[in-house]
Order: sequence, then structure tokens, then C-alpha cells
Amino acid sequence: MSLPARMRLFQMASQAFPIGGYSHSHGLEAAIESGCIHDEGSVQQWILDVLSFSINSYEVPGLLDMGHAWAAEDLDAVRRLNHEFLSTRESAELRSATVQMGFSMRALLAVLPELPTALIETLTLMEEPSLPCVWSGAAAAWSIEPSDSVAAYLWSWAENQVLVAMKALPMGQSSGQRVLLGIGAHIARLAKQWTCSAMRSNFAPGLAILSAQHETQYSRLFRS
Repeated sequence: MSLPARMRLFQMASQAFPIGGYSHSHGLEAAIESGCIHDEGSVQQWILDVLSFSINSYEVPGLLDMGHAWAAEDLDAVRRLNHEFLSTRESAELRSATVQMGFSMRALLAVLPELPTALIETLTLMEEPSLPCVWSGAAAAWSIEPSDSVAAYLWSWAENQVLVAMKALPMGQSSGQRVLLGIGAHIARLAKQWTCSAMRSNFAPGLAILSAQHETQYSRLFRS
């Protein structure tokens, strides 16, 4: 990967990338409210479990598929894959989170220079582009390898989860960095098995239930 592409990858993965990730907990705040997440160890286990049983086994193959579709300029496949991804979101919150971040990233890309017109036009015509759809499109336009794009996507999500925990629990910065060290090593191990496999699943009923409960949680900091 060229140095300019690497710099753009770092930019995408940064918490300063303004797509609204900070406003979502992806079910974690409800897990904290329920008491099942309460300290550094349980935070790390939550992130590892969601990565293993939902994101790595479903979103990762989908991201790879979308990346290859964008690279091949197969826009029909891009739209189909986006629709399939949205149809798998288990709660209204999880669906609205990926749509909101996808919309925000699309708006951001539209004002950035040197992006292909076809990318912007395709995304503009899509009613509800998901975050994976927009993310993979930007990665393809910036000549970022799909596997590197996926690693940055997972890191961005995991880092946001740690920040959620640090805001909602008595957990300090050192604890957060220890969790991220463990998650980073886990992502590196997962990367060795990433493929566009037809065998995929996001069966994580606990995540779906907690996310749905969060929709009516009385006191909360995050939108989802």
C-alpha cells in the first residue's frame, strides 16, 4: 500500500473522522445498565464476543464483498449487498446507527477532493447507504486493500466501544489501553482467516435483545 493510501486509511480509522460514531454504543450501554458489563475484563470480553460472533462472521465478509464490487465497478452488486446488509440489522437502533453513519460519511466524501464522480453519484442515488457500503467505496477509491480497510473498520469500532466504556464506567485510560492492546492482537489473528465466504452468520441474540432494550432505556448517554 502506498504512503498516501496509508495516510487516508489512518484518517478513516481516526475518532476525528466526523461520521458520528461517538454517539452510538451499539448495545454496550444497555449491557452496562444490565450489570453484565462492569469492569475492564467484562468490557474486553464483550468486545471480543461481538467481534467474533457478529462482526467478524458477517460484516467482514460483507465488507470484502462490497470492496470487490466497488473495485470491479459492479454497482448493481454494491446496491444488492447494501440492501442485504441492512436487512440483517437485528434492532431498529442497530439499523439506524449504520444508516446514520453511512449518511454522514457520504456527505463528507461529497466535499472531499479527488474522489471518483461515479462513487459520489452512486452513493447519492442510494436511499440508505450503510456504513460498510460507503466505507468500502471510499477504500476502493483511495486504493486501500480490502483487508486493510476491514482492519481499520474493526479498529475504529473497537476503539469507539472502549471510549463508550470509559464514559459509562469507572474505567480509566490505562484500562482502556490494555483492552485495546488485547483487541488489536485479536483483530490481527482474525485477519488470517478473512475471506468472502458464503458461510456467514451474525447470530448474537444477546446483542439484539440488549440493543432493543436500549431503545426504551430511561437514562442514557448514547443513541444506540
